[in-house]
Amino acid sequence: MKIKTLAALLVAFILTGSTFAQNLKIGYTNIDYVLSLMPEAKQIQAELDSYEKQLDNQLQAKIKEYQIKGEEYQNLPATTSEVIRKDKETEIVNLQNSIQAFQQQASNSLVEKRGELLQPAYDKIQNTIEEVATENGFTHVFSTDSGGGFVLLWAREEDNISNLILAKLGITPPSTN
Repeated sequence: MKIKTLAALLVAFILTGSTFAQNLKIGYTNIDYVLSLMPEAKQIQAELDSYEKQLDNQLQAKIKEYQIKGEEYQNLPATTSEVIRKDKETEIVNLQNSIQAFQQQASNSLVEKRGELLQPAYDKIQNTIEEVATENGFTHVFSTDSGGGFVLLWAREEDNISNLILAKLGITPPSTN
């Protein structure tokens, strides 16, 4: 009796597995590759380069001012009063701090600008992935961009098991309106 039950379960599992495999269609893409071939990629890169150049020019101006003030300080006559020396030192330290702060702000600003300029292109790619997946019957689409691993970009909503996991944990999922 146990052998018949086991054989029936094995046949059911094989049939379910083959049906599942038939319904599963996985695709992958490389978003960086797609982005690099989009017409707007060159414009985005040109804007980023221009913005980075502006930031670099401002930084170079600050560095030049710092160097000039440093040379002026080095060339002060020995008879210069201590009050003037301390004032010049404070001015130089303030310029040095300003340069460091500007470098950090410029780096953050460049990252923010990159995100701002790239977001519409990423949105366009994501929408196109969803359209292609739906039109071609893909159930899941992955990206190969993440350091050799795969990142899920799109999946059918019916394959989302989050609510099943929540229910198993005894948590009632919030209603979606």
